[in-house]
Amino acid sequence: MTKLRIVFLFCILILVGIFSALAQTANDQLVAGLTPKDDRYRIGFQDVLTIQVFRHPELEQRAPVGPSGTIMLFRLDKPVTAVCKTEGELAADIAAAYKAKFIRDPQVKVIVSEQKSQSIAVIGSVVTPGNYFVNRRYHLLELLALAGGPNKDAGTRLLVARTGSHSECKENTGTAADDATVEVLDFKMRDVQEGKKTLWMQPGDVVSVLDSDIVYVYGNVNKQGAIKIKEPITLTQAIVSAEGLLPAAKKEKVRVLRQSAGNAERTELVFDLNMIDKGKVKDPFLEPNDIVAVSNDTMKSILRGITNTIKTTLPSAVYRIPIP
Repeated sequence: MTKLRIVFLFCILILVGIFSALAQTANDQLVAGLTPKDDRYRIGFQDVLTIQVFRHPELEQRAPVGPSGTIMLFRLDKPVTAVCKTEGELAADIAAAYKAKFIRDPQVKVIVSEQKSQSIAVIGSVVTPGNYFVNRRYHLLELLALAGGPNKDAGTRLLVARTGSHSECKENTGTAADDATVEVLDFKMRDVQEGKKTLWMQPGDVVSVLDSDIVYVYGNVNKQGAIKIKEPITLTQAIVSAEGLLPAAKKEKVRVLRQSAGNAERTELVFDLNMIDKGKVKDPFLEPNDIVAVSNDTMKSILRGITNTIKTTLPSAVYRIPIP
């Protein structure tokens, strides 16, 4: 009987241990899920800072963040790295620098008095196009509201060009900012306005509210580029709008790269123009933001070629932590 009691108590202890471990795991997951994302503003290049030191008014100054990501302060021999830090983090670093120099217990306050580094552009058919400086996360719909919303000329769609410029500071890997990938996301205006589709915006994003739908033609045609459309257009009509094919074009393999709304991924559809010309295959209608590729280039090369002009005209500010 005693042995049975011991075995019983041993089983009880094992079960208690298991349930305690499970409860702790669940609690850890809950805490992790409730932990808020650090959305504090991080100082960027060209921002202007106000530095205040308690009981030392002679040290108060306005300091712009230079191209190296640092600021120069009164009575300090070396610059202080500011970029990618919060106001509190930079204040602590400045206090440490002054303490090492001549102040026993410095109390420093840092204020970003002018934000010039982290902006989101809204262009096209909106009431108030322009650059909007941000100090917190914004939904796409919120940003449209800041720009006054679509104007009377706005079409049914909008694009978000994500240039790889954002506020998540990265370690300096030596990779040039020019190598950043540009994504172009396509949204239906009504889906955004009704809350069916949304997107967290990033500094460096460019929102373009179109006055008409757009398809792109790339490759062996006489006139590459975007084609504005007010009504449905077929594949052959798009090629005609691009002023026809070049002699090198392969009519038996013309691709249409189609993007799902709010998604950067594209599916590839292949068509034979010869079969379409003979009436054996129906001339397909294109969807807004389709890419007609009369080329053997890879999808990556095609996307890079189309977005290259966007990339060269948009602000690029990938923040990297300077190496001391």
